[in-house]
Amino acid sequence: MASQAQTPKPDAVLAGYRKSIDNIDAALIHMLAERFRITQAVGEYKAESGLPASDPTREARQIERLRALAVDADLDPEFSEKFIRFVIDEVIRHHRRAAEK
Repeated sequence: MASQAQTPKPDAVLAGYRKSIDNIDAALIHMLAERFRITQAVGEYKAESGLPASDPTREARQIERLRALAVDADLDPEFSEKFIRFVIDEVIRHHRRAAEK
């Protein structure tokens, strides 16, 4: 007779970690949504004011500032730069779209 696979016992420690991760993920999504609501308003303002969609000087300052924060938080600064660059590029895309309207 073949043995049936046993259902693993629930791991309370792992479940606790996963719940915390899920909560953090939810908070990140809400924070990104709020950030994009604000940057959308910035894009509309820039379009109305005839300002360029991107500001390379500010972007460089932000990346430098966030890399330093990452180091202080014991987070890989390369990862933090890739992450914020992805966000900035998406914001610029939205700003360009707003300027085309």
